[in-house]
Amino acid sequence: MKASETEILIVPGYTNSGPDHWQTRWQSRLASARRVEQAEWAKPVREDWVARLVEEINAATKPVVIVAHSLGVSTVVQALPHFDTSKVAGAFLVAPPDVANEKIRPKHLMTFGPYPRDPLPFPSLMVASRNDPFSTYEHADDIANAWGSMLVDAGESGHINAESGHGPWPEGTMVFAQFLSRLKAP
Repeated sequence: MKASETEILIVPGYTNSGPDHWQTRWQSRLASARRVEQAEWAKPVREDWVARLVEEINAATKPVVIVAHSLGVSTVVQALPHFDTSKVAGAFLVAPPDVANEKIRPKHLMTFGPYPRDPLPFPSLMVASRNDPFSTYEHADDIANAWGSMLVDAGESGHINAESGHGPWPEGTMVFAQFLSRLKAP
């Protein structure tokens, strides 16, 4: 698929993706991309975040490609029972946090877990780091396997956000372009 044939939904995580974050940069460069805006970025409520994502997917008039980062990944998988998954061509999932880990901070992020372990009903690719402060690589590998997601090892890349030096993230752009080119309209 081409980006112009899709509606790319940018699904940020906790506290949103700032101006230097790769999600914000991609959104500004991709005409068919729009952000799933949340009413409360700093105190996320799972049901509210899920409802907003469901609204955006339901409003789509073209095949949807989801681009989720961090708690956005959790939002996507928690929303699965609530939207027509046949509208989604694929999901690009980056740095999923371990929301079942008792040590995660802030603690209320645990309300986004546990993750369902059923295979995702659409193609997906997960990018995970070996030194993400919010998840181990082993956890990411485990959930990628459960979901049937292709896993891309980002090496030691922190949380794959602007703070870890991934503002432009050209490697991510290339991986996303390859993923997008392999998708078919649902």
